[in-house]
Amino acid sequence: MSMTRMFSEDRPSTPAGPALAALMVAIVLLTIWRIWVITHSGATLYVDEAYYWGWSQALAWGYFSKPPLVAAVIKASTAWLGDGLVGVKAGSLLLYPATALLLFGLGRRLYDTRTALVAALAFLTLPITTALSLFISTDALLLFFWTASLWALHTALERNRARDWVLLGLTCGLGLMSKYTMAAFALTAALLLLTSPEGRRKLVSPGPWITALVALAVLAPNLWWNWANGFPTFRHTAEITQQHKDANLLEFIGAQIGSIGPLLAIGFIGAIVTLRSTWRSDADRLLFAGSVPLLLLVMAQASSSEANANWAGPIFAGGTLLAVAWLSRTSGRRKLLAAAIGLNVLVAVVVYQWPQILSAVHRPLTAKIDPFKRMKGWDSLARGVAPWIAANPDAYVVADERTLLAHVAYTLRAQSPRIASWNPAHAVHDQYQLTHSLPDTKGITILFLAQGDPAEVAARFEHVEKVGMLKVQTHPDFALRTDVWLMQGFKGY
Repeated sequence: MSMTRMFSEDRPSTPAGPALAALMVAIVLLTIWRIWVITHSGATLYVDEAYYWGWSQALAWGYFSKPPLVAAVIKASTAWLGDGLVGVKAGSLLLYPATALLLFGLGRRLYDTRTALVAALAFLTLPITTALSLFISTDALLLFFWTASLWALHTALERNRARDWVLLGLTCGLGLMSKYTMAAFALTAALLLLTSPEGRRKLVSPGPWITALVALAVLAPNLWWNWANGFPTFRHTAEITQQHKDANLLEFIGAQIGSIGPLLAIGFIGAIVTLRSTWRSDADRLLFAGSVPLLLLVMAQASSSEANANWAGPIFAGGTLLAVAWLSRTSGRRKLLAAAIGLNVLVAVVVYQWPQILSAVHRPLTAKIDPFKRMKGWDSLARGVAPWIAANPDAYVVADERTLLAHVAYTLRAQSPRIASWNPAHAVHDQYQLTHSLPDTKGITILFLAQGDPAEVAARFEHVEKVGMLKVQTHPDFALRTDVWLMQGFKGY
């Protein structure tokens, strides 16, 4: 299908079959491209991915910083494809295309096949999708279940059947088991229910309350796990949203525009600015409610303290469809829509092929201009520790930061290193301290990996020896380093 036909005003709506086939071709090509980037970028897992992989080795109903579904997805994908990079990341490689397919289906229900196809393609090529598709994270799951919940909510409001409200409860519950940001979907439902007489009548009917009960039932195992472990996930979530850091509202807004693409952002902003006409359309109103309340909530957070760019991530599902629908309504806007998608594709090419672009112009890839800097060299650094682990099989491996500890656990998984967290205060600030605190057992031996002075840890051992220093040059201007200390005869904390 040509771009001229795709954005044409006068032609009838594209039949579902050819449009879906075109979408599937785009998904396959993009996925192959992303697998190539993953396997040829020289990057290993991002620290959170290595961290989550560790979770997947001991499935539970919850973890220190996140609900359990991301670990379950990694467990399933690695059982299918192995523990390599593609196996760990496969959930993300599948979930973003699956979200695009949901968006296609929702777009056909709300508008027409052409709008649905363009929105799905636009979502697949958003800068935020370009970036996050290379990493397995809770955002991949959250976006999928948020989009599924938008579709389920539309169906429940339209048909008001018990099974539709049950389905909405399931998608919301699974979203909550992915990331607690899903709780903000209640604002979407409340806005739609409270702003119309029909919606208010539904609010006092059993349907919405069935949804709430089903969602709570799905979340119940994680609630029980939190209760049994002192509510670490809830405390962590509260802590990161109440950090006393400088407000970053303008930075946050800029990050949202960059995440959807500056030209496509015009469509989203246009739909919001023309609220009177947007609100008259049932379809536009659903997508407005599925995007703007969460955006405003996180903007309020950013106006008083720091807010991470991905905290409003779910807005890019319905927000993309809303932007495409708004831009599709006049010929001038449709030209802007074509340019918006073209610009986002160009951004993807630059990001994915950046090393090849630099090589073509004979520029070195330095740490300052490498988007994958934080994912390089950790596997080599971890492998450097392997001989000392082999020579001291009973020693616990302890590090002064969780990044190296997570990569040692993943990279040396065949050796099954005994990972432990130094925790004299018996505090819980990460998953390692929750489940892998160094036991307070006298006489044990550790291999301590640290860049700085280990005096505080060394003071608790009878014999301390620096046995090695590791350096991995990842870029001409940057290297990873760590010292390796053998500490024997633990005296206790």
